[in-house]
Amino acid sequence: MRDPASAPAANANPCSACANSGRRDFLLDALRAGAIALAAIGFSPADASAMPLRLTSALAASGTEKSYALPSADGVQIDKENEVILSRVGRQVYAFALACPHQNTALRWEGGDHRFQCPKHKSTYRPDGSFIEGRATRSMDRYAIRLVGPNVVVDVDAIVQEDLDKARWLQAFVSVP
Repeated sequence: MRDPASAPAANANPCSACANSGRRDFLLDALRAGAIALAAIGFSPADASAMPLRLTSALAASGTEKSYALPSADGVQIDKENEVILSRVGRQVYAFALACPHQNTALRWEGGDHRFQCPKHKSTYRPDGSFIEGRATRSMDRYAIRLVGPNVVVDVDAIVQEDLDKARWLQAFVSVP
């Protein structure tokens, strides 16, 4: 038989012995767990100020020319179907081939670092397509681009390689108001 003095009181809180007995402690632990999970998948506070990435599609096509809405803010838009990257940096908009010039691997946008990167050999590029470092031997290939009303028109057959025509490569962008 048990001693009645050692039996727990009927109205005692079963969680009173728990380390996280309050709502505030529970919420803090949940926030900590969420931060750990975000860190595990590669999110950092710097990503909050990252140049955003959007998937896009051409609004219209005429032969080799693709028309896109003019990007309204800094960021990167990728049209996977036509293998076109649009990048707006300040008042300049560039159009690039999606493939890395080293071995034609699809480039990725690293928003937190404000750069493009080739996942295969780790070549990196600035938002204007200029080469930073890695195995590639030149900057990203740009397409001829022009402004037509509220849209930019990209000619996917008029590719400009920095190493073959540096002057034309440097001019392959549009300025926006």
